[in-house]
Amino acid sequence: MTTSVIVLAAGKGTRMNSALPKVLQPLGGQPLLAHVLATARALSPQAIHVVAGHGMAAVRAACPGDDLHWIEQAEQRGTGHAVAQALPHVAKGTALILYGDVPLVPPRTLAALRDAAGDGIALLVMQAADPTGYGRILRDAAGRVRGIVEERDATPAERSVREVNTGLMAAPVALLRRYLPQVQPRNAQGEHYLTDVVALAAADGAPVQVVAAQDPDDALGINDRVQLAFAERTLQRRRAEALLRAGVTLADPARLDVRGELLCGRDVFIDVNAVFEGRVVLGDGVRIGPNAVLRNCALGAGVEVLAFSHLDGARVGDRARIGPYARLRPGAELACETHIGNFVEVKQATVGRGSKVNHLSYIGDAEIGERVNVGAGTITCNYDGVHKHRTVIADDAFIGSGSELVAPVTVGEGATVGAGTTLRKDAPAHQLTVGGGRQVSLPHWRRPAPKDRDSG
Repeated sequence: MTTSVIVLAAGKGTRMNSALPKVLQPLGGQPLLAHVLATARALSPQAIHVVAGHGMAAVRAACPGDDLHWIEQAEQRGTGHAVAQALPHVAKGTALILYGDVPLVPPRTLAALRDAAGDGIALLVMQAADPTGYGRILRDAAGRVRGIVEERDATPAERSVREVNTGLMAAPVALLRRYLPQVQPRNAQGEHYLTDVVALAAADGAPVQVVAAQDPDDALGINDRVQLAFAERTLQRRRAEALLRAGVTLADPARLDVRGELLCGRDVFIDVNAVFEGRVVLGDGVRIGPNAVLRNCALGAGVEVLAFSHLDGARVGDRARIGPYARLRPGAELACETHIGNFVEVKQATVGRGSKVNHLSYIGDAEIGERVNVGAGTITCNYDGVHKHRTVIADDAFIGSGSELVAPVTVGEGATVGAGTTLRKDAPAHQLTVGGGRQVSLPHWRRPAPKDRDSG
């Protein structure tokens, strides 16, 4: 039997006290709704229908997808009314009804819920230590589900029930079409409750099955920022546990934030307060220091990122060392065995194998060859106020401390630029170029042997 997913995402989220629609509140680096849609897609349904209302344009823009069919609920009159807006667009088969603010349900639970529906209704339930705020499952003397009562409409005896409804449901589309028109707003909220179809179906003898959430946190609904914060820590705890099981060492699993996709090789070590955003790939033996932030990066085997470094859109080769307090911006590409040291910023630049930029430098729009040493305080002056220009430093060059390379400019292979030079013309290969007021090149100068100089 085919399955269609209906996601209810029309709520304003008044208790969030935010201009952002509730389903767009961030969780683990993505909107709440994005998590729900990702789980729905994991089931490969025939169609995904999203019922939106408040801020619909923003919701659609934040959660794109050609596989999504959007339906507007212009007036929010309850969950039953929301599903009724979608039903004319839903094919025959089973409808799996999800909520845009219930983001932590795993695919295996939804698959079990879908499969349990059969010819009747399947409800996702849980045993709540504190059932406050949830609808209670009502059973007859034989233990069969006979209905659901919302807390505001429940008697004191009904409120003592701890088996609660999570809101998620699976049912044949034909059943929903039969019973939803019979739902009336006879409740404290004056709304059309989807849950009322349970009592109507049960009274007609339709089977009502329950599937219990394996973890109560799976079915957490998010209505305010307290619940959002709790969900964030729950999600991060689960991601940390998955990394640990995969062989990653975490200095403290409670002090880790993965706000996207983190892929790790073997024997990776991550220190406290590291943040990963977007898609980050860490090769075997990578070590991430405390308080580092990595966004959309790929690091080769044996790379070490020291404390407080910020990497964004960077590609780093094997055995490179970065930081502490280094910044790699988009377009930074570091080859194997490179060193980027403290308070160094690299942007739209390639750094060749074995090259070093160890102290207090800015390398932007540049191409640095192999085995280059860039001294402390060096700046590539790449911007003239209108255009960006490139600096090229060939293999085995040596840039003295405090140098300014005014692009476009090229430093030849094996060239040396003296400390404090402002380089406005190309520096010839294998020569010393120095400049204060006037730039001079010495064709017969020879650099000291490596044992006589400090590599910085």
